[in-house]
Amino acid sequence: QVQLVESGGGLVQAGGSLRLSCAATRSISSFDVMGWYRQTPENERELVATITSAGSTNYADSVKGRFTISRDSAKNTMYLQMNSLKPEDTAVYYCNGRLVVNTEGAYVTLWGQGTLVTISS
Repeated sequence: QVQLVESGGGLVQAGGSLRLSCAATRSISSFDVMGWYRQTPENERELVATITSAGSTNYADSVKGRFTISRDSAKNTMYLQMNSLKPEDTAVYYCNGRLVVNTEGAYVTLWGQGTLVTISS
């Protein structure tokens, strides 16, 4: 069974940095799109950033210029580098991947278990 496992969350002060990792239990070349989402108790899960297998990226307006998404096929891992962190970035961050399962393009969507990021003011 394919799994996505996040790591790297923690507590940092505003202005600091964190790097989140999402390790897949199989080759990430099988995922045509991967991304990071976040959720707080008060809000629905929201998109943070996505990256395609071709390397195209997309960011939420709230994180543009501060966060960078990347993927390392050799390590089967996706990353989210978060700089200039703000208290409003506090959330549980989830890794997401769209796993292509056949040549017709059918896919399944996988989620990691989440990692908590807390930014103190």
